[in-house]
Amino acid sequence: MKALADRFAEAFAAYLHQQSRRDWGIDEARGIDDVHHETHRGIRPAFGYPACPDHSEKFKLFDLLDAREIGITLTESAAMMPAASVSGLYFAHPRARYFTVGRLGEDQIASYAKRKGQSIEQVERWLTPNLAYEPARC
Repeated sequence: MKALADRFAEAFAAYLHQQSRRDWGIDEARGIDDVHHETHRGIRPAFGYPACPDHSEKFKLFDLLDAREIGITLTESAAMMPAASVSGLYFAHPRARYFTVGRLGEDQIASYAKRKGQSIEQVERWLTPNLAYEPARC
């Protein structure tokens, strides 16, 4: 049941991406297969995936969208509840492409932490899989 719910959530997100592109007048003649094979214009990255690895940004997105109003919440580790929920961002620019954020150095983490107004330790916690170094642990 969980796997089916997950697939329905992903399928509906792909459908909404297609519908949004039609509403915006982009690639009107394309079908859902083009969305699945990424031959369409635009991308739908999501926090926690390779292009946006910082799950903590979901908290801002959920506040902005008032997602709790429709019954979708986040755990303290930014997992969505109910579990068969998806979130993402739509970018329609013709040159938008998926990409992967590589390994992050200490200087990049320090800069990112400063821009987010968080400690280096907080940022390292969220981006551990993307670190190019072993963080110092007390």
